[in-house]
Amino acid sequence: MSDFIVSARKYRPTTFDTVVGQSSITSTLKNAIKSNQLAQSFLFCGPRGVGKTSCARILAKTINCENITDNVDACNECVSCKSFNENASFNVHELDAASNNSVDDIRTLVDQVRFAPQVGEYNIYIIDEVHMLSAQAFNAFLKTLEEPPKHAKFILATTEKHKIIPTILSRCQIFDFKRVGVNDIAGHLDFVAKSEGVTAESEALHLIAQKSDGAMRDSLSLFDRLISFSDKTLTYKGVIEHLNILDYDYYFKLTDSLLTNDIKELLNIFNEILDNGFDGHHFINGLAEHLRDLLVSKDVSTIKLLEKGEALQARYLDQSKKCELPFLIEALELCNECDVQYKTSNNQRLLVELILMRISSINFLSAQKKNLNIS
Repeated sequence: MSDFIVSARKYRPTTFDTVVGQSSITSTLKNAIKSNQLAQSFLFCGPRGVGKTSCARILAKTINCENITDNVDACNECVSCKSFNENASFNVHELDAASNNSVDDIRTLVDQVRFAPQVGEYNIYIIDEVHMLSAQAFNAFLKTLEEPPKHAKFILATTEKHKIIPTILSRCQIFDFKRVGVNDIAGHLDFVAKSEGVTAESEALHLIAQKSDGAMRDSLSLFDRLISFSDKTLTYKGVIEHLNILDYDYYFKLTDSLLTNDIKELLNIFNEILDNGFDGHHFINGLAEHLRDLLVSKDVSTIKLLEKGEALQARYLDQSKKCELPFLIEALELCNECDVQYKTSNNQRLLVELILMRISSINFLSAQKKNLNIS
């Protein structure tokens, strides 16, 4: 049996160009290397799974490469690159601050900084989750960070920048990593699926991307989990079933019933959703998200905010034409009202049902007012 490698490791970026969704940061780093204007200390901050540590390793490998390509990539042929690829580099030192956060750990690191590199130009110290360092450890690190030797570079990474003391922040060049866009994640998942011989529906990949909340690593973990269930085939229905997600079809059908004031159908759909094990609070938040997506589908300038696959986008555009703007705004306000009141309500099912009936009455009451004004 061959050793299985999770996709997050197997498809980890190895060059700046393969980092997904952080083009502004990778371009800046490449230009800094090309123009030889590298800072002594970097701080990479942002949510989990967006490429902070990967970028730190790529930067560390590239600046020590003896034959950097015209595209500012490591050559993978020199001694420094080969030792890095084999995890045997004496130049790149990684420290996990979550488990090495004492003042003694930092003093040991500071003692190492004095020594020049054996191969390559720099000794690079990557400190992950740097916000976990104790106050004493931060203070022990300050002087070295302010006046490091020429051969030393520090790359700090954190998910919680606000926990880092200002004196450390002021000594670093700060890069804020953003959440990766749904379309970018879906595109990368499509590449991984093709590389692994997996047949995947576009809508299934978009759904995985949405559920990963902008974290590429989380999306690849979800992808691996679903592949183990589905035998090399990913379908939209399969993803819905395994992740226990409310299908978009429910919300499209429900919205049609809201627009026609079909209360009987509304109550039956909601009952079916509850019977399938979904929570009313989860349902009402999903409805609010659906109505929001219909709202952004009504204008060309906001359509870019609809991060869905092409087939699903067409459905949203079609249904948005049936919805008047005042209806969507009032319906969203009612969903928000339900969200606020849900946890304190003694009869949560009735609360949701009343909100659905109130939303379905919006167009009906509006038409009555118009008739009264005309007469």
